[in-house]
Amino acid sequence: MRIANLRDRLVLVRQDRAIDVEQASAGCFGADPQAVYARWAEFRAWAAEAEERGGLPEGSAFTAADLGAPAPAPRQVLAIGLNYRDHASESGFGAPEGLPPVFTKFVTSISGPETEVVLPEGGHTDWEVELVAVVGTEAHRVSADAAWEHVAGLAVGQDISERVSQLAGPVPQFSLGKSFPGFAPIGPWLVTPDEFDNPDDLELRCTINGEEVQKGRTRDLIFSVPALIAGLSAVLPLLPGDVIFTGTPAGVGLGRDPQRWLAPGDDLVSTIEGIGELRQRFTA
Repeated sequence: MRIANLRDRLVLVRQDRAIDVEQASAGCFGADPQAVYARWAEFRAWAAEAEERGGLPEGSAFTAADLGAPAPAPRQVLAIGLNYRDHASESGFGAPEGLPPVFTKFVTSISGPETEVVLPEGGHTDWEVELVAVVGTEAHRVSADAAWEHVAGLAVGQDISERVSQLAGPVPQFSLGKSFPGFAPIGPWLVTPDEFDNPDDLELRCTINGEEVQKGRTRDLIFSVPALIAGLSAVLPLLPGDVIFTGTPAGVGLGRDPQRWLAPGDDLVSTIEGIGELRQRFTA
């Protein structure tokens, strides 16, 4: 199953068409894309039953530019650093032995899959393609074996990062440097784990103006999605609709020699196998 945020309304995506959930469910579920996670199990059951009995309308055509983030207003955004060995190495660090560094991207940085992003003046803005997991049912002190049961679905994410702000000061300002407007695009939709042959092994790629700058597979995560949920939920409850950026593979601008930064006019395309793509264009 795929769900999306179409002009701030929750839709099911079926054969490239959008089915308005509020209308199809006769008001049983509302239009708010974020609110569905509080009733995730009930929603999944309704959608499966409606599909089985052929009770869903045909839906309408749409474009990626009409989509917002599938989880636009989470209560918690947890982002993971140094979760691929090759990225830890290019950043000058060893692979973490315990839970990798955890920071946040503030909610106002979240945007949809196809956007225009203003580059901060005087900054060094970097790219980081990431698999994003959205929590479907509360997870607190859950085991890795049970973790997938708490995941609503997966999406493509970009942890866009302004390195001057991020690394300035007596201690780094990770969260601020990663939270400018538009610095957390998510989408193009949310895909439930059952749609994948293996949700723990997906290819992710990133290009700038058609040039490939990142390529990896999620099987190379040091902490997989289940391991992250187990480790995070050992400390704090993960709430329905929470967003987890799981980390980026090697190839970011910071780790290059010479270093490279996004510039006005650049087109950044981020793709994950079985999900889809994000497309960001940058302006001064």
